Amino acid sequence: MRRFSILFLALVTLLAIFAPWVAPYSYETQDIMARLELPSVHHWMGTDTLGRDLFSRLIYGAQMSLAVGVVTALFALVLGTAVGTLAGYKGGKIDSLLMRLVDLFYIFPSLLLAILLTLLLGRGFMGIFLALGMTAWVTQARLVRGQVLQAREMPYVESARALGVPTIQIILRHILPNIWGPIIVSLTVQIPANIMSESFLSFIGLGLQPPLSSWGTLANEGFRAMHSYPHLMIFPSLVLFITMLAFNSLGDILRDRMDPRDQGMG
Repeated sequence: MRRFSILFLALVTLLAIFAPWVAPYSYETQDIMARLELPSVHHWMGTDTLGRDLFSRLIYGAQMSLAVGVVTALFALVLGTAVGTLAGYKGGKIDSLLMRLVDLFYIFPSLLLAILLTLLLGRGFMGIFLALGMTAWVTQARLVRGQVLQAREMPYVESARALGVPTIQIILRHILPNIWGPIIVSLTVQIPANIMSESFLSFIGLGLQPPLSSWGTLANEGFRAMHSYPHLMIFPSLVLFITMLAFNSLGDILRDRMDPRDQGMG
């Protein structure tokens, strides 16, 4: 299962990167004469209401879904790590102020806040990216703060402070390298969570604007014709489900590899 997860994610990523060269059709190519066809030799996953090839649209949709998931997770990683490190290392009033800011974001349900920000920022890629990014960094900040609070009391950090090593060097050379494992594992969890959030926003009509598509927009379009043409709903949902499962499996792999307790038992 773990090997399958890695191979599947690698395949989806390569298809998304090389979509213009591997997709049989463009994401916007319409053929009214071939509308709502069932899966066939010419259209492996059938066609939609405008005669667009569903397999090609899934490949192009992977570009948007993975881009939103990865870019948003990296944004949350940078912002959350910076805030969490500063709060955990400095402590005192700075820690209290930053954690109250984090708590403020926690008051609102993340999806409702993302919906509000999407309405304010727009339904394009940047609007969705900022909306999800501003709701995802708080979890990362809390995780990093807890790790830094433990790391700053370690002997090697106290020795570096006693030798007069600048704070920025202590953080970059001694603290962050030793807490990188949980941060990377958290990143693999954040990516599928962002993909799912983007898919939900697209499913309720707050996602990307046509003719651009993501897996969520394809599922939304398929839902309208689910009873008569179930393939329009099944294929996007299946790809989304397997991707979520693969990312979770990847997170388990990294957790096992980076957990020092497991390494000590080996």
